[in-house]
Amino acid sequence: MGDVLAGKVALVTGGGRGLGRAFAERLASMGCAIGVHGMREHGPAEYGEGTTLTDTAREIGETYGVRTFRVLGDLTVNGDVERIVGEVTEALGPISVLVHNAGGDIAAAGGKPNPNDAVMVKEVDVRAVLDRNLLSTIFTCQHVAKGMMERRWGRIITISSIAAFKGNDTSCIYSTAKAAVVEYTRCLAAQLRPYNVTANTLAPGDTRTGRFLGTRPVASERLVTDGTLDRVGIVDEVSRVVELFAGPMGDFITGQALRVDGGSQIWPA
Repeated sequence: MGDVLAGKVALVTGGGRGLGRAFAERLASMGCAIGVHGMREHGPAEYGEGTTLTDTAREIGETYGVRTFRVLGDLTVNGDVERIVGEVTEALGPISVLVHNAGGDIAAAGGKPNPNDAVMVKEVDVRAVLDRNLLSTIFTCQHVAKGMMERRWGRIITISSIAAFKGNDTSCIYSTAKAAVVEYTRCLAAQLRPYNVTANTLAPGDTRTGRFLGTRPVASERLVTDGTLDRVGIVDEVSRVVELFAGPMGDFITGQALRVDGGSQIWPA
């Protein structure tokens, strides 16, 4: 991949571990300087995928020979988002690529609130899920898109979920939040078309991150790595889609929701 995005700056939210780190590494391998965001300095250690956010940013920079910058903040607070974007811009330059990955586990060890259903979920849990997944997406995209519009180039990638496309009885509020992320991304794409800024959403299915494997039992037959698509995905299989959306192949692709789930859902989006 080399220098496909050399000279560009990417901000990856929730970039300390799991898919977020994989997205950051994928963009770094394409030549991007990387702003690595996290909510907690020791977040990477929560599921055994690192030590600190500072170490993660340093390791990515050393491995791929790019500049990196570690930044902490709560993306549900508009002022924090403004500060984060400002700090990354000051340290690395204007942000050309955004991967908004933060939100899936609502930044808390132990995963999404339980119960998380349509009837019994508590107000505090509803607000936590909606804020971490939807409000953070809106705030982050708003602040980053302004600069992209001025420069007339940018690539926005939001991370949703296959939960957004199918009604279920176990994660209703989470599914609702991710469905809203999909629709927001489509609306954003429509508004940004005249400015040469694309906006797409990547919707992963089950993926073998530290958090996924550490918070639920997984049948051994689903942990094979080839020979079938009826399995838990590999992190690299998901991160490759960021290369598509952010790189030259994605120049004329916008407003799309791409499910990366081995075909567990096969119907029109």
